[in-house]
Amino acid sequence: MRIETHQHFLESRIFDEIHIGDSSSLVRSLRAEDVKLFAIMSGDMNPAIGDQEFANSGMFREVIAHGMWSASLISTVLGTQFPGPGTVLVDQALHFAQPVRLGDTITVTVMVKQMFVHNQHIIFDCSCINQDGMQVVHGTAEVLAPAEKVITKRVNLPDITISDKFARLQTLVSRAKGLAPIDMAVVHPCDLESLKGALMAAEAGLIDPILIGPEPKIRAIAAEFGLDLKQHRIVNVKHSHESAAMAVTLIRNGDAEALMKGSLHTDELMAEVVSRAAGLRTARRISHVFLMDVPTYPRPILITDAAINIAPTLEEKVHIIQNAVDFAHIIGIAEPKVAILSAVETVNPKIQSTLDAAALCKMADRGQITGGLLDGPLAFDNAVSIEAAKTKGINSVVAGRAEILVVPDLESGNMVAKQLEYLANALTAGIVLGAKVPIVLTSRADTAETRIASCVIATLIAHANRNNALTPE
Repeated sequence: MRIETHQHFLESRIFDEIHIGDSSSLVRSLRAEDVKLFAIMSGDMNPAIGDQEFANSGMFREVIAHGMWSASLISTVLGTQFPGPGTVLVDQALHFAQPVRLGDTITVTVMVKQMFVHNQHIIFDCSCINQDGMQVVHGTAEVLAPAEKVITKRVNLPDITISDKFARLQTLVSRAKGLAPIDMAVVHPCDLESLKGALMAAEAGLIDPILIGPEPKIRAIAAEFGLDLKQHRIVNVKHSHESAAMAVTLIRNGDAEALMKGSLHTDELMAEVVSRAAGLRTARRISHVFLMDVPTYPRPILITDAAINIAPTLEEKVHIIQNAVDFAHIIGIAEPKVAILSAVETVNPKIQSTLDAAALCKMADRGQITGGLLDGPLAFDNAVSIEAAKTKGINSVVAGRAEILVVPDLESGNMVAKQLEYLANALTAGIVLGAKVPIVLTSRADTAETRIASCVIATLIAHANRNNALTPE
């Protein structure tokens, strides 16, 4: 007899209810997160299993499951289906005939082979078959049958989110695969973090740094912390202000395609960038975008402006949005969904951000902002949660699916971005747009992941700029 399982209850079968030939089955598909979760739980970090690059060079040429993942499914059938709750595993002998690969669907079957009345032990034949009908695991399991009948409500397991920032970083870095490193002017890298960040990006093949600052100081920092400057170019200047001016000059002369802030103050660098006489202005307002990969959100999200424009006007918001939309195109979002944020989702004459949102949406309808789908005002929950949007009766292609969040001002934007980074473990990259070249604004608190991620998007933009994709004159 085939034992069927109830959707909402677990039911055990005592020894006297079981007969030779009775069986039960379970079907599971192997996902990438299953491999990671099993590795975390067991501590088995064998690179032949979890590391794609290492696995490619091994016997199976791809990521496979831990052998005991399949064995654990057998235990799942025995403990939850047949015989069910109260079953005690006594012995198990398994043969692993084939690897289980990502995407494989495994049917696990246990069938009663022998029964021993004197101790109420049962021996099961166990088999795991993949979607192609191939046996991947087979063997036997000996159990002690439940001593008493148990019927209990099935407990729903909690949702688990794997926050693997390194894996998300590698996914982002892969976007620049095949692109030549760009010449990046690193402005005044005169502390450990700013110098190390530039060298790490160079090691990742993203940039060819031009280190601009007092050469003795740069070399002293490298020597103190064991950093290899190799053959990286150093432009010797006396102080931070001269570093900023020299960096802008290199850009204007075509000797570099991007800027990275070092240990000087942001205002000092940006003063040279926005100089009307010799800066890097274009027809666009300069603005900042955070690109954030949040583990609990199903798509990358852009937040603008959280670093440059303190209290942008309606006209300035047009430029901020257009900069972000154009950037979204470069990273592969063909028609980004733009949510214009406020505290509420209705237009309120007393809240200026709601009036701006309504005007910006109408400007998009009239072609004054192009390339994206705009909606607003939207509160943050309505922008990122479909459930919240439905609850409030918001019918919109943007609500709950936003890819660009346009904040009312710098304060609110900075708070949102930092909360996602520090409380939601978001992978964060930041870039300044609207100038002739992309500008990476680093902070002393930035992690190595943030610095490298920012260089990735600077590289993508610089290559796009060669085709005049993001540099309006």
